[in-house]
Amino acid sequence: MAYIKRALENVVKKLNTQYSAILITGPRQVGKTTMLKKLMDEENNNREYVTLDDMNERNLAKNDPAMFLQLHKPPVFIDEVQYAPELFPYIKIEIDKNHNPGDFWLTGSQIFKLMKGVQESLAGRVAVLSMSALSQREIFGGRAIPFNVDFDVLASESKEIAPADTSEIFHRIWNGGMPALISSRYEDRSIFYSGYISTYIERDVRDLSGTIDSLKFYNFITAVAARAGQLINYKSIADDADIDQVTAKNWLNIMETLGLIFYLHPYSNNILKRTIKTPKLYFYDTGLVCYLTRWSSPETVMNGAMNGALLKNYVVSEIMKSYQCSAAEPYIYYYRDRDAKEIDVIIEKDGKLHPLEIKKTATPKRGLTNVFEVIDKSPLERGTGAIMCMYDKLSAFDKDNLIVPIWLI
Repeated sequence: MAYIKRALENVVKKLNTQYSAILITGPRQVGKTTMLKKLMDEENNNREYVTLDDMNERNLAKNDPAMFLQLHKPPVFIDEVQYAPELFPYIKIEIDKNHNPGDFWLTGSQIFKLMKGVQESLAGRVAVLSMSALSQREIFGGRAIPFNVDFDVLASESKEIAPADTSEIFHRIWNGGMPALISSRYEDRSIFYSGYISTYIERDVRDLSGTIDSLKFYNFITAVAARAGQLINYKSIADDADIDQVTAKNWLNIMETLGLIFYLHPYSNNILKRTIKTPKLYFYDTGLVCYLTRWSSPETVMNGAMNGALLKNYVVSEIMKSYQCSAAEPYIYYYRDRDAKEIDVIIEKDGKLHPLEIKKTATPKRGLTNVFEVIDKSPLERGTGAIMCMYDKLSAFDKDNLIVPIWLI
């Protein structure tokens, strides 16, 4: 299977000289272990690999963490560390005693901020990175930099990245970014995603919540996928899955914990009091959304009822991944008020708000930027905005309003 170079490789190499522990979190099957094993091969320092998917190793780590670390001495790579939070205090002791950069490489299939135990024990001692499915830049080329609306930067990037038309963008949306599919290890994506849900997602949900009804959970995750890019509505999801709202909230929290979904929260401040408070829900991998919502080909996605929602999910997730790949903190929101005025994405950067509208059109009209005026009342300065669309090249309406092709994210 061909290995696709990950943007985080260089980040890990740099942090490995500074931090005693590096923790990479994210969903299963996105390439965390594969990347670190490749870096292990390049290291040549006899780092040991141990996975807590192995029940014997897991039991030892949970019941006698001190003995576990005696058997597996640093430098060590501990995979799926979320299964034994009992290890974290002992890793802290080891770090405080030796202060050796690069002693511990850790991965977890849960998001750091939601992972029990690690923050209390390893705060300030661990460099935390997030990995999702492959970004379009990792697949098709381009530097790993956080997306921002700077014309000069975008112009420079546009010389390095091959353009993609509407058909190609929807092929990317349908195909998703799971490494096993992109590298052609599995030819049948339906079989891959079916196995992914039953083997990994259901098992991890059971680990976090106890017994689940597999059919109801599948109906639930399908109902969630059908609402990708929309305001979260617990009642409608619960009704579709024939579960109560408490269970729906619990399972959504678990999906977020497992790194499958994320929320875009509304931008608001004391002046913009009429804003909606409900977050929007997005998937990191649009291929999974297309599988769950039963789109059989890129063409059916492009012409189907969900094309706008899926395009928005793709753009928002690619923006999020651009920050993850750079180990940068994203300050990304959406705007919607009670007058139904809405901005798809707002990026806050250096005291400015950069509004983005996402459209399927290849011929954007200037009027699409009119909605950006609603944030003029904000105490923060309005920065350069952009229409993210299918235009074939980088362009602009004026210096404050760019036209950015989606292949350039």
